[in-house]
Amino acid sequence: MVTTTYQVQGMTCGHCVSAVSAEVGAVTGVSDVQVDLATGRVTVTSESPLDTNVVRAAVDEAGYDLVDE
Repeated sequence: MVTTTYQVQGMTCGHCVSAVSAEVGAVTGVSDVQVDLATGRVTVTSESPLDTNVVRAAVDEAGYDLVDE
């Protein structure tokens, strides 16, 4: 298992957390998504390393922005 943390911009409430969790959780290979609303950090556990562009597309679909670190 691989755990990766991403920074997401624009989340302000529980609905935001649910939307990001659902979209990122639907990415192939993802087994767990934990969102820290206060910091904007999204921790993703997956079977193998994820393509950042795939995660970015999922976050974008939810209506938020993945921040390049």
